[in-house]
Amino acid sequence: MTDPSQQRDFVLEPEDNERLANLCGPLDEHLRQIELRLGLEVNRRGNIFRVIGPEDACRAGEKVLRALYKATEHEPLNGARVHLFLSESGLDASVADDDSAQEVTIKVKRGVIKGRGANQARYLHAITRHDINFGIGPAGTGKTYLAVASAVEALEANRVQRLLLVRPAVEAGEKLGFLPGDLSQKVDPYLRPLYDALYEMLGFERVAKLMERNVIEIAPLAYMRGRTLNDSYVILDEAQNTTVEQMKMFLTRIGFGSVAVITGDVSQIDLPRHIRSGLRHAIEVLRGVDGISMTFFSSRDVVRHPLVAKIVRAYEAFESSSEQPAANARP
Repeated sequence: MTDPSQQRDFVLEPEDNERLANLCGPLDEHLRQIELRLGLEVNRRGNIFRVIGPEDACRAGEKVLRALYKATEHEPLNGARVHLFLSESGLDASVADDDSAQEVTIKVKRGVIKGRGANQARYLHAITRHDINFGIGPAGTGKTYLAVASAVEALEANRVQRLLLVRPAVEAGEKLGFLPGDLSQKVDPYLRPLYDALYEMLGFERVAKLMERNVIEIAPLAYMRGRTLNDSYVILDEAQNTTVEQMKMFLTRIGFGSVAVITGDVSQIDLPRHIRSGLRHAIEVLRGVDGISMTFFSSRDVVRHPLVAKIVRAYEAFESSSEQPAANARP
């Protein structure tokens, strides 16, 4: 039995024609985006709105419109901003209200950063409470970005003395040797996403100064061997491309007063087929270990372009269907 259509009427105050135009978008494109995403109809006359559709959709629609109208007081809206609000609307089962995780707000140079949706809120909350944290899920879910933001805040607040951002250079063998430049120049392309996040948080000049003083260090994973990292914030990105031995080596580097965040996507492993991913292995070995948190993201947590979530889901569905014949094949 389908949910019968209902309607909710509400007023957005104060009445401001400029803010209302910002809310609705050019030719009401923001309202059309809300209608398509939530499966309802939105009508308005001035600042009086009516949403028509299933009860849950109407409730979510009012919540989104009120939140967006509040945001228009401080910023112009665009399609991407509306998409992010819709992701937090509470309509999907995955984004139902979750009061179990205390909201964590991070203040950096670019402004205030906080979790978008329940999973990101849990992730940030876990990072504040555990010394070792795993963020596992597809691209676009904010795993690395939020980890870097947390690390920058800890550094600025003097809770740690240095920040290390680490990535495995998957092709660190002979292919890398043919690239021009010294070793630093060879591995820079692998570490570029980490540089980009830092520049956004701190600005180019401050990042450059902190790197000159070795307060911030960005390095390939191989550089971690033999080190003990005290009073440090360490982020291992693209951890799905570590071997079992590399993951164990990294985790045993953690010293007193340090925090480690390990991020990765087990669906995008670039290792040779015969080599097991250290991230997959760590999930099996360390799940349930006291003091270690694991946050799992899915396509529903993607906060990039709306098509990214659809692409991730399409690949997940294709890979699941491809595994069925293999599982049923005779040995």
